Amino acid sequence: MKTASSGPLQRLLFVLNPISGDINKSQLRDTIAAYCAERGRQAEFFDTAGEQDLDRLRDLLAAAPPPDAVFAAGGDGTVSMVAEALVGSMVPLGILPLGSGNGMAKDLAIPLTLNEALALTWQHDIRQLDTLRVGGRFTVHLADMGFNACVVKRFAEGGVRGPGAYVRIATQEYAGYTPGTYHIETEHENWQGEAFMLTIANANTFGSNVVINPDRELDDGQFEICLIAPFPGRAAPGLLYRLYTSNFDSSDYTRRLSCHHARITVPGASEVLVQLDGEPYMLACPVEISLQPRSLRVLVPPATAGAPPRT
Repeated sequence: MKTASSGPLQRLLFVLNPISGDINKSQLRDTIAAYCAERGRQAEFFDTAGEQDLDRLRDLLAAAPPPDAVFAAGGDGTVSMVAEALVGSMVPLGILPLGSGNGMAKDLAIPLTLNEALALTWQHDIRQLDTLRVGGRFTVHLADMGFNACVVKRFAEGGVRGPGAYVRIATQEYAGYTPGTYHIETEHENWQGEAFMLTIANANTFGSNVVINPDRELDDGQFEICLIAPFPGRAAPGLLYRLYTSNFDSSDYTRRLSCHHARITVPGASEVLVQLDGEPYMLACPVEISLQPRSLRVLVPPATAGAPPRT
């Protein structure tokens, strides 16, 4: 992992998602504005509306001199949208983790409380991260097919946010879930078989604190396909324990493939449900995955240089 110091940030754009997580956002704008004003920073705001947010943000960034940084104030979906608007540019992404899971912030050791995360406007390093294209769509953190994608779809369709709602849906979904069959081609190897869940991992940790891809980095020039095979109910407690203690590879039901490019086919399917950075999509099958190395600049706490990710 390599980081570079950055000069002072003066003009900051904050992208606010009013419905992310289960946190009251009514005072968020005032809190951010006051924090920046006290430190001589200029705070500007962009509110997401749920439709055409990426296009509107891109238009805003193209219409005037760019800000010194753009902060995503929301969950992993908001972070991914802002990251897509910034990928390939010199403007860094900042993260104020206000979502249900905040997996990206956890992997970058960004504090999960607002005031501590706002310190990135004042003190930070810049880390250049890899990004992915999955079925033509931008992804920076984690994507998956199978069980978790089904849970995320139901979670997105529901009216209740927060970790409790996710756990309840996952419990309900598990009872009737049928694993799928996948064919994976990479530049190194091919694999075919059944999987309970298949994760395309540029990072380590889900927002639920499940460590699906331990000991890998967001800037290591490769991604992993993490497979969980169908398992009997009696094996579930041991498997969960390994996933929560960064021991993914020690299970008989897990396997990882490292690569720079992959193609995933679901036999007989023209489309497949895929979760991308916390949002569900139906993508054309086969799904092509490619990596864009060090294509996104992100603000991280200075103390994280050389430190392991938080879980």
